[in-house]
Amino acid sequence: MPQPKIGLQLIIYGQRPEKDLAGVAQEVAEAGYDGMECGGAIPDTYSAQAVNEILAQSSLALPGVHSSYGDMNDPARIDLYLEFVNAVGGKYLICSGVAEGEGIAAYETAAETFNQVGEHCRQQGITFCYHNHAFEFEAFNGVKAIHRLCELTDPALVKLNIDVYWVTIGEEDPAEFIRRYADRAGYYHFKDGVPGSFIELGQGIVDLVASRQAALEVGVDWVTCEQDTTTLEPKVSIAQSREYLRSIGW
Repeated sequence: MPQPKIGLQLIIYGQRPEKDLAGVAQEVAEAGYDGMECGGAIPDTYSAQAVNEILAQSSLALPGVHSSYGDMNDPARIDLYLEFVNAVGGKYLICSGVAEGEGIAAYETAAETFNQVGEHCRQQGITFCYHNHAFEFEAFNGVKAIHRLCELTDPALVKLNIDVYWVTIGEEDPAEFIRRYADRAGYYHFKDGVPGSFIELGQGIVDLVASRQAALEVGVDWVTCEQDTTTLEPKVSIAQSREYLRSIGW
């Protein structure tokens, strides 16, 4: 089976990447990752040329930029991200969150936006992904919001950045979720923990082994380790999570 590239979401470093991206990149590379996923602050802080120099020095890739729903309604922000991702050789624009509003209507509004953004991304050679949390698994009149969102979006335009921890907290099986949305899968966040707390990979309740198998079955491009917070030094935490992924075959 084709092996994915292994990335790290820089959220674990807090605001340090905005001040010392080169130093962070060196730690990410030393821990054995292939790349790093950044938030919107990086394109605001660094030129694509500067980032490319850092990527070259650390032998890392930058698969994509992760932003919020508000930016998806701002054409200038979208264009900034797409220009940046293309300039650094990335592939993905990732969004978290949906429109404001009550109940399922927020997801229905967001679906329209995502189809439009997804088409714009496709025209620029970039793949648009929606990143799930647990809140999308709330049911409204018997229909879970995440499934309604997928029903209303074009799978050719709107892919999923499947976060297996949040699927678990949302009380669904991540391996089954991956298989259900095989036509939208490919970019994953592997995260572990217990309800209310994030832990280094392999130490929480998420069935990462089954998630890995499902990802291999349906297709996997990047697997990005995302841990929002840690009680350890970030470089220690990311090394532990990378070693766990090696232990299960990645």
